[in-house]
Amino acid sequence: MYLAREDRYGSMPYRRSGRSGIRLPALSLGLWHNFGGVDTLTNSRAVLLRAFDLGITHFDLANNYGPPPGSAESTFGQVLASDLRVYRDELIISTKAGYDMWPGPYGEWGSRKYLLASLDQSLRRMKLDYVDLFYSHRPDPETPLEETMSALDHAVRSGKALYAGISNYDPAQTQRAIEILRELGTPCLIHQVQYSMFNRKPEQGLFAVLNHEQVGCIAFSPLAQGLLTDRYLKGLPADSRAARSVFLKPEQITPQVLEKVRSLGEIAKQRGQTLAQMAVAWALRIPVMTSIIIGASRIEQLEQNIGALNNLAFSTGELGAIDQILAAPATAHA
Repeated sequence: MYLAREDRYGSMPYRRSGRSGIRLPALSLGLWHNFGGVDTLTNSRAVLLRAFDLGITHFDLANNYGPPPGSAESTFGQVLASDLRVYRDELIISTKAGYDMWPGPYGEWGSRKYLLASLDQSLRRMKLDYVDLFYSHRPDPETPLEETMSALDHAVRSGKALYAGISNYDPAQTQRAIEILRELGTPCLIHQVQYSMFNRKPEQGLFAVLNHEQVGCIAFSPLAQGLLTDRYLKGLPADSRAARSVFLKPEQITPQVLEKVRSLGEIAKQRGQTLAQMAVAWALRIPVMTSIIIGASRIEQLEQNIGALNNLAFSTGELGAIDQILAAPATAHA
């Protein structure tokens, strides 16, 4: 029988999401990979429980996480039922809808029908009455933003979600979505966005909108799909994400990119960190950043990522050196 560590809240910092009453752990655990039906339940359970023991209270899911789609929610539901049910009120459980999930014209994007049907399916898979946070996973170019936001508002008012969020919206879309939700009486809690040293697009207006509107931000892929680690410095491992993923391509791992990785690794070494730890700490430096979503395929990887919290401060010189490395030609976009 699992019993959570009594000291689980001793070392994890918690940051307020915008002007809401919610504080999230500086590091949240994402179930995008490593928790699907193709993965070992025993290992998935071990990682989830170790995360909670280390102060991670936020578990980030989506309807299509797996593989196969939906299976990450099913896995989480099993662990919740067997081990974490008694701790439910200590958890922030989020899910999303927006990407392709089932056949036909109602199985993706941002219609009211799709979002609310997807939420019902997610709740069944996780055996939950409600999720803490429900996101529109991406903007829909053919559905009025008012319809998408009203679906999030309905999810909250129906009691099936406590908070609403958006993900992958550009600055203008974000501004309007925040305004609509505010008018509906269901404020936007947080925006989830891809952000890393190799993808700094949110710095081009999005962070400013979130800061002005006092809405939180949570970033995924802080390691740029594994590029910001030492994993690819000696070639392409057969079990690596680049060798099997549709998101990170082997052709992205160029000599120029690897040179940047090596240079960044030297700065990390001087800071007493691995490159992965420095990359996580670097993403957390943004004032509006509430939390960073990390992934982990094993406990050791989880613990190493959490080690980033041991050194979150950057000197002006370190930030300048990092910017100089990143500004060199052939920056990767992962």
